Amino acid sequence: MPKVVVDVMPKPEILDPQGKAVHGALPRLGFEGVAEVRQGKRFELLIDGEITAAVLAEVHAMAERLLANPVIENFTVRVEDPV
Repeated sequence: MPKVVVDVMPKPEILDPQGKAVHGALPRLGFEGVAEVRQGKRFELLIDGEITAAVLAEVHAMAERLLANPVIENFTVRVEDPV
């Protein structure tokens, strides 16, 4: 079954307290060299049938209306290759 992935991230101008908390914890755990952390969401949609332009347009509409808040988040839609 083909998989479509929607990645949702806060817009760059939006504060990301969860990302900042992770960024602050990394050095305490011995991890160095990370300049910034942004935390987002990933949605995996298993699609019945073929991935067509119409299917991708529908997933894009899902992301705009439900999966992301377009006021404060950006999203990308992509087809993930089966392993």
